[in-house]
Amino acid sequence: MKKYLLPVLILLTSALYIFIIPSDPHAVKLLFKLIPMWLIITYAYFQIPKLRQHHHRLLLIGLFFCMLGDGLLSWFVVGLSAFLVGHIFYMIGFFTKWRFSKLRFASVVPIAVYASIMGWEIVHALIRDNNESLIVPVLLYISVISLMTWSAIMTGHKWAITGSILFTISDSVLSWNLFVSNVAFSGVFIMTTYYSAQFCMAYSIRTLAMHKSRKTLLGEELEMTVL
Repeated sequence: MKKYLLPVLILLTSALYIFIIPSDPHAVKLLFKLIPMWLIITYAYFQIPKLRQHHHRLLLIGLFFCMLGDGLLSWFVVGLSAFLVGHIFYMIGFFTKWRFSKLRFASVVPIAVYASIMGWEIVHALIRDNNESLIVPVLLYISVISLMTWSAIMTGHKWAITGSILFTISDSVLSWNLFVSNVAFSGVFIMTTYYSAQFCMAYSIRTLAMHKSRKTLLGEELEMTVL
């Protein structure tokens, strides 16, 4: 039962923030927004096995910077920068678990197409609303989260891939709603995909290592069979 305690708390506090806590006062709303992330970081920490690897620290730091982004998003560029740093740590962590395949490598094409379309629409919306100063940071962020998603796909690991795609969906809805046009029930879509993404990232901290271990073990068994 203990292993389900934190996931259940994460689910309950996320639902509490999304569906129950009112927008005002802002400080209370922000507090309840951060509680699920604190629990997710705690959950991620307990996922780290005794034999720690480099990617464990990188993904944990990524979660921490994303949590900072949550708290600082009222100052948009500051919050965006914190998220960007978080994605860089995610990306480096996933690249340490690189497992090449032609199909996974080719995913860079649809990712680049999607990023280009989103970037094009958002840039035109920023110009329309005289927010040209945001063009560079927004395009930089789109580039980094796209690379992060590709790096997760290159691990071949379902939890990392799911988390990165959910994160991209969450940020796509947020940016479209913020800059291009209103999205119905945007708050619910943004936060449900966001918390789900971060939970997947946290869970992948342990399962990525297990994934690698199984692969290594299979290789050793094959080598022994050949010998």
